[in-house]
Amino acid sequence: MKIVLFVILGLMAPLGIANHNLSSNPVSYEYATVLDTQPIIESVRVVTPVEECWQERVSDRHGDHGVGLVVGAFVGGALGHVVGHKKKNKQVGAVLGSILGATLGNAASVDRRSRRHHYRTEEYCEIVEQSHYEERVIGYDVRYRYNNSTYTARMDTDPGDTIRVRIEMSPVS
Repeated sequence: MKIVLFVILGLMAPLGIANHNLSSNPVSYEYATVLDTQPIIESVRVVTPVEECWQERVSDRHGDHGVGLVVGAFVGGALGHVVGHKKKNKQVGAVLGSILGATLGNAASVDRRSRRHHYRTEEYCEIVEQSHYEERVIGYDVRYRYNNSTYTARMDTDPGDTIRVRIEMSPVS
């Protein structure tokens, strides 16, 4: 079985090579003279992230965090309880004294806080996008001469004085 396979492959191989040579076109490379090169310029938007910082004056209050309110309510409630003569009066006196004491204690702490008003400077930053437009070369239109004929091509880079061209020959039917 192996011998038959080798014989078949051996007979087909020359046919494949011969057939391949018949179907391919000869290719060669030559150099053509560049006549003119024109850059293709496009306006491009360029975005750049930039950190912008600024300073702000910030109020720096040192409050009692409700201490005046609580102390005033406690003291007012105790005084209201002492002033009342009967049990019911003591309870009403304690409630009214607490409310009045809380109001006076809070007012006193707010007044004291307003006298201790300080400011400090804080810096804040954020990233913003700044954009501008630039003119960029995105390619070149090239006019070149080969064999007394003029051709044009668009290329990514400037080819210089000469350009390499691919010459492929094929029979005309």
